Amino acid sequence: MDTTQAYNTSSPGSPGPTRSHSLAVTDIVVLVLYFLFVLAVGLWSMWKTKRSTVNGYFLAGKSMVWWPVGASLFASNVGSGHFIGLAGSGAASGIAVTAYEWNGMFIVLLLAWMFLPIYIASGVMTMPEYLKRRFGGRRIQLFIAILYLFIYIFTKISVDMYAGAVFIQQALQWDLYLAVVVLLFITALYTVAGGLAAVIYTDALQTVIMLIGALILMAFSFTKVGGWEGLHDRYADAIPAVRVPNSSCGLPREDAFHLFRDPVTSDLPWPGILLGMTIPSIWYWCTDQVIVQRSLAAKNLLHAKGGSLFASYLKVLPFFMMVLPGMISRILFPDEVACGDPEVCQEVCGNPMGCSDIAYPKLVMELLPSGLRGLMMAVMIAALMSSLTSIFNSSSTIFTMDLWRHLRPLATEWELMVVGRVFVLALVAVSVLWIPLVQASQGGQLFIYIQSISSYLQPPVAVVFIAGCFWRRTNEKGAFWGLLLGLLVGCVRMVLDFIFPVPQCFDPDMRPDIIKNIHYLYFSIILSVFTLAVVVVVSLATKELPQSNISRLTWFTRFDPAEPHKVEICMSPSDTGAAGRDEEGSGGEERLRNGERHQQRKGSFSTEASEKKDSKLKSVILWVCGMERRKEGTGVAPLPPEVTVCSLEEEPWLKHVLNVNLIVCMCAAVFLFGYFA
Repeated sequence: MDTTQAYNTSSPGSPGPTRSHSLAVTDIVVLVLYFLFVLAVGLWSMWKTKRSTVNGYFLAGKSMVWWPVGASLFASNVGSGHFIGLAGSGAASGIAVTAYEWNGMFIVLLLAWMFLPIYIASGVMTMPEYLKRRFGGRRIQLFIAILYLFIYIFTKISVDMYAGAVFIQQALQWDLYLAVVVLLFITALYTVAGGLAAVIYTDALQTVIMLIGALILMAFSFTKVGGWEGLHDRYADAIPAVRVPNSSCGLPREDAFHLFRDPVTSDLPWPGILLGMTIPSIWYWCTDQVIVQRSLAAKNLLHAKGGSLFASYLKVLPFFMMVLPGMISRILFPDEVACGDPEVCQEVCGNPMGCSDIAYPKLVMELLPSGLRGLMMAVMIAALMSSLTSIFNSSSTIFTMDLWRHLRPLATEWELMVVGRVFVLALVAVSVLWIPLVQASQGGQLFIYIQSISSYLQPPVAVVFIAGCFWRRTNEKGAFWGLLLGLLVGCVRMVLDFIFPVPQCFDPDMRPDIIKNIHYLYFSIILSVFTLAVVVVVSLATKELPQSNISRLTWFTRFDPAEPHKVEICMSPSDTGAAGRDEEGSGGEERLRNGERHQQRKGSFSTEASEKKDSKLKSVILWVCGMERRKEGTGVAPLPPEVTVCSLEEEPWLKHVLNVNLIVCMCAAVFLFGYFA
């Protein structure tokens, strides 16, 4: 689950004490070197990979090995919102927010061992496409595609841009528009040009930079506070000098070092952590296009599993790199980070609700020497860029493959390439236009409640995917009505949260009991059970789906023999291009496929004669955009049908090694939960 939805925020454009230190020349040099390094890696990946096919651009040619896949999964998840949000939540309430991270350790493994074999067997490129193949018809596919784009544009992009703006403004004191436009330009450059391969390789670089920088800051923080004992002993005394009397404002929680908290009165009740957090987490790790697309880019199932294991091990680190440093920041700077009076908070960070957001930037600017501050600035920019590129590429994939092909089923591969890249540029424009709304919110309730959009929309989608993958009897009507009614119930709760916001620490809680007494994690459980009940009842009451909607599309049928007309969707893109990805076996779909091939032969790629007429400048631009023209007839003959089954085959000894690591990783996660519970 995307942990940013649980965090408080402050104003990106406000002045405060964190500006007392500015970046020195050494820091600027480090930043410039970082940008050059990222661009070099992006250019190298552009040169190395095929970008002129649909599969090559959107799935990196299915050629990724385990370590860049795992690093990209981690970098896509851990954005700038994580650094700001996890540290801020640690400063405000202690370690409980770490449950989101350690819960993710289990669910990312669930993706590789349970969900991914189904996706690979089905040969899909996007999650809405899977639902279309599994249930038939178009309405669920289009519904989910539009919903995903809505979530990406209005929550994920806003979260990361806001958090990046907090850090950039406090460190560089740049104009907000200038900072964001520069970053968006750089991210769009290699996203548009290089496709998923460039995104994954640069994510791997960003992961290394994030780990090095965050671990260095962690070491400085623990040294300053006196180690774990100093943190444990001094956190309870980190109380601001000025706070609202006779209130909880500015007081640290008594259960700050407990992962499992009171099931009724706490901010994160333990039953909600165990159950209510899991279903939305399944949505995020197992059905979200941003995450699944990276695993689908792996060269085979073994590498996809290895990538998930790598990401799961890395998920141990945010507790030490972000949450604990946030708590240390409160100890070192209680009057600013833990401000307990609205007027003081307004003066410190421009947000009367609290200033816990500045915990991480405060540490960076106050503790680190020149040079290392530049490195941490690079870390925050790396986190921002890795998240944005992932969202851009996955949104482009959904729009192109699920929405554009619905509007233009005979679209050529060349056209899909152009549309995919143009949509990235459109997202950049939307991101810039979103800035005034983020600024106007002043980091207050609007921004916080935008995150609840994700919270209340995730469980119904997750339940529909779970039912489709693991219950053969699920049909289109059951999935559609479960999804629709579940989302309606979630939207009702979301609207009520907008109408009745959480009161400030010095105000009485006058919200209706249904909101005040039902924690959002408990509501997640209720919503999941309701959606599942609708899916089961409607599916049993209506007609069963034909075998074509079940074969190779559920856990129990993933090894079914592949139909000949579906062979190409599981092959390498260099062999087949994009042809045949939309077939369902019907005569009408077969004619569409033939029409698409005819269009490609007719006009999608130029012949040698037309290539000679292209100017050198045009050729360079086409190469940069990954649109280099190809000669006709370069495709390789299709491989036999049994090739599709090979994608799920695993070498026995490697499979055993991965399974042993699976057990070790899960035991480590259980130990962490138990030790800090």
